[in-house]
Amino acid sequence: MSDEQAPVEEIMIQDSEDAAQEIEALKLEVAALKDQVFRYAADVENTKRRAEREMNDARAYAIQKFARDLLGAADNLARATAMSPRDSQDPAVTNYIIGVEMTEKELQGAFERNGLKKIEPAKGEKFDPHLHQAVMEQPSTEVAAGGIIQFLQAGYELQGRLIRPAMVAVAAKGSTAPGTAEPTASAGSNPYAGTAADGSGGSVDTKA
Repeated sequence: MSDEQAPVEEIMIQDSEDAAQEIEALKLEVAALKDQVFRYAADVENTKRRAEREMNDARAYAIQKFARDLLGAADNLARATAMSPRDSQDPAVTNYIIGVEMTEKELQGAFERNGLKKIEPAKGEKFDPHLHQAVMEQPSTEVAAGGIIQFLQAGYELQGRLIRPAMVAVAAKGSTAPGTAEPTASAGSNPYAGTAADGSGGSVDTKA
């Protein structure tokens, strides 16, 4: 090997090492850019899904405020039909009652078609703080403690979201239904204490 060839080979080796280092650096840069692209793509997908979810929620609960405003009218119609003199012999009164009942039925039908469901707990049903509001408690020999004695006002939920709890009277601690054993001291406090017995009502979702 001549003296002239040695520097050329050293230069070629150095260039090869530099090229290898540059290729490795480029590979690392490409990997970093790919990772960044994947992150951006994931962020975009998450944003898209969140926007779709919010849009679906907005569509599902768009009538929530409007429905709340109509609940008073629904209550008044229910009271009117409940107190109607059905035994009246006056055709005008009878027609008027029929008209009110048809109006109430149509309003409830509109509620149901838009996902607004009435909550009407039956006597003896267990008190549920997520659906009911206890406005009073009374001792009872017909309903066990924590059960509903009387249904006072309908509640409503929209697409599974409570917008107004049903108002009820609840059997006080110590009440027993026929054939139900008297609660022992280990039963603890009233089954609905701390939830709605203070009149604060159940858990009501106030989000629009």
